[in-house]
Order: sequence, then C-alpha cells, then structure tokens
Amino acid sequence: MAPKRIFFTGASGCIGHYIAETLIDETDCELFLLVRDRRKLKFDCNARPGIKVIEADLREIERFAALLKTIDVAILAANAWGGPQEVFDVNVVKTIRLLNLLDPQVCEQAIYFSTASILDRDNRLLKQASEIGTDYIRSKYDCLTQLPRLAIAPKLTVLFPTLVFGGGPNKPISHLSSGIPTVVKWAGIARWLKVDASFHFLHAKDIAQIVRHLITTPPPPNPVAAAIDDILLKQLVLGNPALTANQLVRASCQYLGKRVYWQMPISSWLADVIIKIFDIQMAPWDRFCMQYRHFTYRDPVSPATYGLVPYCATIADVLRASGVPEKRRH
Repeated sequence: MAPKRIFFTGASGCIGHYIAETLIDETDCELFLLVRDRRKLKFDCNARPGIKVIEADLREIERFAALLKTIDVAILAANAWGGPQEVFDVNVVKTIRLLNLLDPQVCEQAIYFSTASILDRDNRLLKQASEIGTDYIRSKYDCLTQLPRLAIAPKLTVLFPTLVFGGGPNKPISHLSSGIPTVVKWAGIARWLKVDASFHFLHAKDIAQIVRHLITTPPPPNPVAAAIDDILLKQLVLGNPALTANQLVRASCQYLGKRVYWQMPISSWLADVIIKIFDIQMAPWDRFCMQYRHFTYRDPVSPATYGLVPYCATIADVLRASGVPEKRRH
C-alpha cells in the first residue's frame, strides 16, 4: 500500500512542529508542508524521503488545486492573528476554499483546528464568541458555521484545543508556556489567593499523538458527535480533565516546594472594583472571559482516551517538561 499523502498547513507553529515531527518520525506518510517562511521550521525537513516544503501563503491556495485533488489527509492548523482583513481572509475564506479543493472521493479525512473558546460548557456554540469575540475568535466561529455545507463535511473532524502548553529550544513556545517563568516567580504570592475558575489544558506533544492516532485510525465517515446548534460534525475537544484554579496553585506550589496555608478568596466583584479604581481598560471579550471563569467542556479528549500514554497529564508534568526544577519541602 502506498504511503498516505498528507497536506499540512501550520507546520511552523508550536502545535505544528510537534505534529510534523511525529509524522516524520513515526509514519511513512508523504508530507506536503505549506508554510509562509521555511526558515521558521526547526525540525529536519530532510530526515527521510517524502517530505516536501511548499513555501507559499494560504491566500494562494488555488495554485495547489491539482495537488489537493490527490491528497489522502488534510491537516489545517494554520491561523492568522494580524489585522481583521487578513484574519478573516485566511481563517475563513481561504480555509473554506482549501477544503472545497479536496476531492471527497480521494480524501479519507480532513482535520481542522478550531478553538474551544467558541464553545460553551455543553460543547455548543457560545454566542458571545460571535458577538464580542476578538477578530480571531469571530473568524473561528464564522468558519465553523460554514463547514457543514461542504462536500468534504462527512469526512471532516474538528479539533477544539483548550489551553496549550509546549515549545522549547527547537520548537516555538506556546503563548501559555511563555508565561511559566512569571507564574513560577509569583507562586509565593499566588498561594495565598483563592480564585473561582476552572479550565482544561493539553501539551502540544499530546495533541500530536491524537492527530497521529486519527490518521492511522480514521473515525467513521458518519457524524458521531452531538450537534453544535444546527451543525452536525465530528468534533473533539482536546484537553485533560478539568482543573480548578486552586488545584493549579496547589499543584504548582507542591512542585516548587511551597506550602499552601489559608487562601483569600478573590471574587468577581472585587476584581470589578480593582478595574474601576485603577481605570483598567478591558475589551468586551476579556471582561466576558473574566466573568465566565469556568472554561470547561463535556467529554474532553487526551491521549489516554485512546489508550495512549500522555506526555503531560498533570501540572507537575508541564513544569518538568518546561525545564522548571522540582523542589521538595524539607
């Protein structure tokens, strides 16, 4: 059997690097990596035969129409974060165009990366994401609403990453991981505070494990997930089991060798008072997120879901993988 032909956008990003390395090291798939600047690729593109880097902008996707007709699996992880025009052109218009260029008779599956920020706690569309979300958030919302109408929809799997850790010397660092040094620095103060909030997280290496599993063990062609409003698609929220903010603080402090004693509750009304006193300017979406607080979802998926061993299942694992030295209390 011939190796699968994979068209992959977003390989130069944090998650993209982990996926690319996993596919290079653990499969014989023929890879076509669409990137704007090949100099951003920190993995070995010559590690084995069958790796082709295509240096182009996603907005030029029509140039590769003939190639896309021959693709077995498409992985869409590229995103634009710039001005409104670029964000909606790349994240919506050209993403939809790429999916339309795939041949449903040839393509086994398409894997599209969205974001869990556009879902509510029941995994349904969060209306505030469309009304007051950032350009990026609204573009992801808009794109998702168009997916069910595509010919490739029955073979489409939508991934909704939650908070993503990852990166290092040979990979771009995720926004979340870039803040770990600051968290470690202020852990001594944070241990005295109690915040009512919760979330999921997953390491980018674990996301790569899931993508590899989906490629080698494709889900059935019929929709298997509950509908998001009127949208019926295969959907997977990527994340470890939910963690509260207080569990985060305690786990971090335990890893750093700091004791947690009495904690002062920080309520939402106190935060509002502080914002008003210091005249802190907040965008509507940021204020909504602060008040929403519990970004949790139903049935999150991690490598353990598929019987695989997670790379980072706990906060201690994340700190260890980030190079933070563990300290034990004496």
